[in-house]
Amino acid sequence: MISLIGPGGAGKTTIGAALAERLALPFVDLDALFRDRYGDISAYLDVHGYDDYAERNIGLFSGCAGEWGRAVVVALSSGFMTYRDDVHPDYVGWRQRIASSDTTFVLLPSLDVEICVAEIVRRQLGRRFARAADREEQVIRTRFPIYSRLPARKVVTMRPVSEVVAELVSGLAAQHGASNRVTT
Repeated sequence: MISLIGPGGAGKTTIGAALAERLALPFVDLDALFRDRYGDISAYLDVHGYDDYAERNIGLFSGCAGEWGRAVVVALSSGFMTYRDDVHPDYVGWRQRIASSDTTFVLLPSLDVEICVAEIVRRQLGRRFARAADREEQVIRTRFPIYSRLPARKVVTMRPVSEVVAELVSGLAAQHGASNRVTT
């Protein structure tokens, strides 16, 4: 499984779809899967709250991950790596596996926190379900250090999608080559 993680507006869905097409793999957007199963995410949050959303989101991921197998590109929800440890019985294990996988990439507009915050706020405000600018800024400022500390490779997305996809393909090829060198 190739996992793309990062804040809302980082480009996970756009880049994930392009990467999947380039690799001739299926693409799964966990947010779209959640919407298909439970309806509009904002409406769900309003009725059930964030913890219930996080628990269901992890349950949905857990239930599907075995079906997906290794040959899939998955764009995880923006908060997936930032939930409370006790939000779901399988969460800590999934978070650790995803974070330490050599096929996980953290997508960020920039590795500079101020540039990243400004770009995420700009991108998010253009979406139909956008929160207020100050709330978007608060969310990314809280989550940026979490994304930055993850051991997965960081990929800057403030450039053409084709360049980002080429970097991801190169990273995957390097990992594949390293795996072959180790096992042969």
